[in-house]
Amino acid sequence: MPRNPKKPDPHKLMRVAVKVMRESQAEPRTDGKTSPKVGAVLLKPDGTIETACRGELRHGDHAEFTLLERKNRDQKLDGCILFATLEPCAPDSRHPPKMSCAERIVLARIKEVWVGLEDPDPTVDRKGIKFMQDAGITVHMFDRDLQEEIQVENREFLKQALERAASLKAEVAKKPVLSMLEDRIDATALEDLSTNALQEYRARARLSDEVGSSQFNRRLVQLGLLTRTNGQFNPTGFGVLLFGKEPRVSMPQSGLLATIHYPDDAEEIRDFDGPQVLVPELALKWLRDKLPNLIDRSGAQRKGKDDLLFELVREAIVNAIVHRDYAITGAKCQMTVTADTIEVRSPGGPIEPITLKQMQSFAAPMLSRNPVLHYVFACMELAEERGLGLISMKRRAEQAGLPLPKYSWDDPYLALTLYRSQTAVISTLPEDVSEALVEAERAGWQWLMSKGQAKSKQYAEAMEVDQRTARRHLNRFVELGLARKTGSARATEYEVI
Repeated sequence: MPRNPKKPDPHKLMRVAVKVMRESQAEPRTDGKTSPKVGAVLLKPDGTIETACRGELRHGDHAEFTLLERKNRDQKLDGCILFATLEPCAPDSRHPPKMSCAERIVLARIKEVWVGLEDPDPTVDRKGIKFMQDAGITVHMFDRDLQEEIQVENREFLKQALERAASLKAEVAKKPVLSMLEDRIDATALEDLSTNALQEYRARARLSDEVGSSQFNRRLVQLGLLTRTNGQFNPTGFGVLLFGKEPRVSMPQSGLLATIHYPDDAEEIRDFDGPQVLVPELALKWLRDKLPNLIDRSGAQRKGKDDLLFELVREAIVNAIVHRDYAITGAKCQMTVTADTIEVRSPGGPIEPITLKQMQSFAAPMLSRNPVLHYVFACMELAEERGLGLISMKRRAEQAGLPLPKYSWDDPYLALTLYRSQTAVISTLPEDVSEALVEAERAGWQWLMSKGQAKSKQYAEAMEVDQRTARRHLNRFVELGLARKTGSARATEYEVI
């Protein structure tokens, strides 16, 4: 294909991969299994690109295999950049002696890989990515809008993949290790798991197998929650964390510490140390009993808005449990409630390659740090199947008429601040910053916090001021470190920091 003299635009190449993906050829099958649609693009150092889709040259051939082995087998690929719409398969996920796509990419000495979606099977989820990262390859995820296009095109494949995992039709070897919690926890037994927690999982996930039955235990083995040695079942770290009666005995970093700071300086604390699958609902019940009127409204309107805020809190707690870094043993998830905010802190930064800026803009790609935990919470309808629930979090805040939640980094915690009222964004500002704003600017800042970002024209229309005043207000927010300016000329936007 023709050379590209300009600096490559990753989004354009992602879009090429998505376009090629749609040309994938499904192999003829008699078992009803749907093949994934996968597209791959190879950007070479000289600016030329080459593409391939699944089944392009032979039924069943992976797009990466076609691109690297069939089209470029005799080529030196050092320094190339690869774009693939589905996570390359991990070592040992294919039948030996077949080599995985992740291994082929490493052997080809490719320096950078952009991945569309992670593999949906919870037993291999993100392990192709991890294998490449461990080999020194820089891995990025596709932009969120294109990820959603890939999901739509592969809806049936993704559905079947999760169903196969749930029905135990696949035994997948696990070579790359994502977490220390994958292994058996010494001195633990099946009896250390809470029957109530397992029953709650069975009910919410709509499982037919009885808790304690051989089929139910086999399901837990397949999901990486139990191990089986010589006929004996033992919990893994994930199993103890999710369903253990006392997970802190073997994992002191588990649990949620909650604190309410009342306006009269009184303080109330509560530790949620039991099975983590029960923590979100237990924490919400506690909050509802202590804070019956979270948002200062009246009648049914207040009730509806309170419900939306509680949904935000639930999602924040689930994300904290699911996506935290359990290798940080000296920190626990925390929830702190004040008159203005509810802050949920989770040990560990954004999941590489996701950045804090992407999370702050609610545009982070879909990716899970602990896919096993995520899968269980998703089965219980407590988490979205893929991603961090950022879009639904933003939508709920908008529906409640609340400022958008705010992500920040306070080493070693990723902190998510939820605002309890529209005016909370003003009362939580540092005193010197608040005093530096005039009344009209405070109202403008309150509006901007509810949108996340806006152009000066949008601000002027919303605040009913002229363009000159709008730009003055917005630039004032930039001077005070509250917002940043992106783009230029007519494309200039002001984004909340």
